[in-house]
Amino acid sequence: MSLITREELKEKLDRKDDFKLVMTLGEWAFRAKHIPGSLSVDTSDSATDALDVGDEIVVYCSHETCAASRYALMALEKAGYGNVRRYAGGIADWEEAGYPLEGEWSTEAAGSNSWPLS
Repeated sequence: MSLITREELKEKLDRKDDFKLVMTLGEWAFRAKHIPGSLSVDTSDSATDALDVGDEIVVYCSHETCAASRYALMALEKAGYGNVRRYAGGIADWEEAGYPLEGEWSTEAAGSNSWPLS
């Protein structure tokens, strides 16, 4: 399984490299919190709609033991996507480093006075 570290991913995002960053959890989780620039892909149909076989792809989910990104990586590779890596630490690792997140439950949104689900 091809992995990417938190530092490598941060550098790619900072350089604005051409790749697809894919959160593999459901739409509710994506709306709550995700890494900026991410796509929400949680089914094989949404993957084929959002991704091209030639894309460089990084998949992630909530934390290191979350299986969603592992299964997504294997499914994408099986479908012929040849340049897929997994950010194993996911949202928990990203947030622990103090890197920005987007979404209704992100730190940035937490400063508002509204309930995240309103």
